Amino acid sequence: MLRREEKDTAGNDIIAFLGKGTEFKGVITYHGTIRIDGHVEGEIITEGILIVGEGAVIHAEISAGTVVSGGKIAGNITALEKVQLLPTAILDGSIKAPLLIIEEGVRFNGNCQMSRPAASARGELEASGGMGSQEMQAVEETR
Repeated sequence: MLRREEKDTAGNDIIAFLGKGTEFKGVITYHGTIRIDGHVEGEIITEGILIVGEGAVIHAEISAGTVVSGGKIAGNITALEKVQLLPTAILDGSIKAPLLIIEEGVRFNGNCQMSRPAASARGELEASGGMGSQEMQAVEETR
């Protein structure tokens, strides 16, 4: 049973829990942090945190702020912040995220694209005294 005071490793409140032995088919959308230890088939959409437990099996397209997985995922992951694959994770699908952490023991079959959104990269360069907008535009045109 999930208690109100349960938190993830970063100290965020876990708002929902799909336990071991449960199955869900469809689209999950939420705000906050959830943990899945059961079976999910479909789509998961959030700007929050998705924690995939060691025994979880997910066949879904995932779009999240952060994904931390120790379970099995078959599907593509798009993350706004990061994807962290723990030693027990198995991922058959592609990852698109600005930060990727893969621990020893992970099985990852797919592609990875790591990039920051163009607007934030431009803003960081201009703020740091790097290339200005005209110089950035020239670089982008040469690609």
